[in-house]
Amino acid sequence: MPSYPVEIVALLVSSRHAFEGRPADGPRPDPEPASRERVTVRAGLGLTGDRYFNHPAHRHAAVTVFDAGSLDHLAGVLGLPAAPDPHLTRRNITLRGFEVDGLARGTVFCLDSGDGPVRFRAHRPAHPCAWMDVVLAPGAFRGLRSRGGIRCEPLDDGLLRLGPASLSVLS
Repeated sequence: MPSYPVEIVALLVSSRHAFEGRPADGPRPDPEPASRERVTVRAGLGLTGDRYFNHPAHRHAAVTVFDAGSLDHLAGVLGLPAAPDPHLTRRNITLRGFEVDGLARGTVFCLDSGDGPVRFRAHRPAHPCAWMDVVLAPGAFRGLRSRGGIRCEPLDDGLLRLGPASLSVLS
């Protein structure tokens, strides 16, 4: 089982959807800060407190994992002075050190940030939307094609924290 050292650089839990309506109108503000130092993962349900937690239509897409390297790539392509803040993508878990977009559908992988392993099953790509041009930079929607992250189903209860972690591909 291959294991990779990664860093969890951003965690996001939002009780409501910020990208509703027209992108030109801007995102809705969160009622509370969405950025987290740690998140509680519940098997088959998602992240405690997130808008997709225990939402039947999103059981296989309750958690979105994103590669921070995609934002580095975007900054280079668009000529930005720095990579955009990963929280702006509204992805739940942003990692540095592993290209999550390369995970095949059905792949089971494990994240461990020091509190024990938490397994996830990759299901489908998290395609970028027109909101990316508003919240990141003009051109981000196209620049993030095939680099928007992966929607996953959590298979274990557990805790994830910002900082060093390991990612293991199980199947």
